[in-house]
Amino acid sequence: MVFLGGDLGGTKTLLALAGADGHIVRQRRYASADHADFADLLADFLAGDSGIAAACFGIAGPTDGQTAKLTYLPWQLSAVDLSRRFAIPQVMLVNDFAAAAHGLPHVAPEHLVALQAGKPNAAAPRLILGAGTGLGVAGLLPENGGFRVVPGEGGHLGFAPQTPEQGELWRWLLAQHGRATSEDIVSGPGLARVYAFLGGPPATPEAIGNAACRGGNARAHAALQLWLACLGAFAGDLALHWLARGGVYLAGGIAARLLPQVDCAPLLAAFHAKREHAELMPAMPLYLVTDAEIGLRGALALAAASCR
Repeated sequence: MVFLGGDLGGTKTLLALAGADGHIVRQRRYASADHADFADLLADFLAGDSGIAAACFGIAGPTDGQTAKLTYLPWQLSAVDLSRRFAIPQVMLVNDFAAAAHGLPHVAPEHLVALQAGKPNAAAPRLILGAGTGLGVAGLLPENGGFRVVPGEGGHLGFAPQTPEQGELWRWLLAQHGRATSEDIVSGPGLARVYAFLGGPPATPEAIGNAACRGGNARAHAALQLWLACLGAFAGDLALHWLARGGVYLAGGIAARLLPQVDCAPLLAAFHAKREHAELMPAMPLYLVTDAEIGLRGALALAAASCR
């Protein structure tokens, strides 16, 4: 049998076909914004291929399993319509970080970097979050020898400033948007907002991150330090919410590109700074996931599991 998986985001879309053994036989990356409609993009990828047993698409946005709309694109998906148009018996739509959570067991060890070893508890909840075009979150709860994945839209929680500087950033964002969310900061576009808040000219997240890593650009360095602190605080808050003694996993393209090149001290300090519960934080394992295809792997695994 052949299975179809997809990771659909505001910046990029990854699609792949895999066999029953999970081996990917064909894969392609698309720039999402270049396509007005997902179904037409999918038609280009499949190019007449048939005989697909099941498909699963991870969506950067909320979904009820049958319909979905991407948060930062006008794409609207219907599982029934996709099943009918492409003759796929089973089509699943899931949140993109739910797909990433299902992809965790398929990540090779070399793509997991321990930022904090902690004291892993295999029977405890886990948490995965990641910054890209947006900020995704999913929890993993132990169940029947495995894990039940709980999707959510945690990136849209209100931003909670922890320092006077972050308070000024919150006020600056509030004046523009009427509400300041964690995703407004802890995301790729969020890094550009932090840089602008500090007085920087318009720049892409990639340019800011590269400038900070090269050195010599004090404003880019300060922006990245502030961004890392906000990421660490957000990850720590969610870790407390879930009591994620099984591990906290930082995914998303921007973290995978930047964290191996920078001092993570601001992130770790903010992760630990939990006042009366600070003693809980050192025991929680904290990992960086450098596998950019974790969501795609999870979608393929879900598609295969639907036929068992």
